[in-house]
Amino acid sequence: QVQLVESGGGLVQVGGSLRLSCAASGRAFSRAAMGWFRQGPGKEREFVAAISWSGSNTRYADSQKGRFTISRDNAKNTVYLQMNSLKPEDTAVYYCAAQNAGPSELWVSYRNYDAWGQGTQVTVSS
Repeated sequence: QVQLVESGGGLVQVGGSLRLSCAASGRAFSRAAMGWFRQGPGKEREFVAAISWSGSNTRYADSQKGRFTISRDNAKNTVYLQMNSLKPEDTAVYYCAAQNAGPSELWVSYRNYDAWGQGTQVTVSS
């Protein structure tokens, strides 16, 4: 089983930026598709972004396109989420998730991922 630890969350003003990191240990990170999800107060967990283990395939939720960028460094067993132009509606706990996959595979449903981090809080203040 892979263990995931998120970091980089915090309090930021509207229009600001944050970079989240998710460090993995355990099973082969380099063969895992990775996803970022978030859950705001009183809301269901929703998809943010995903990346295949090769890095060749990425996917974003419509509301994050052009503002968020997912990337990974397999040598460091880490996946990143660069978040720019943050809005109050981006306030949530952000989770990273992992699932063994083929080189170009990724998923947008949280049900497809079997390993999860504990989450990191992102708060965007106006």
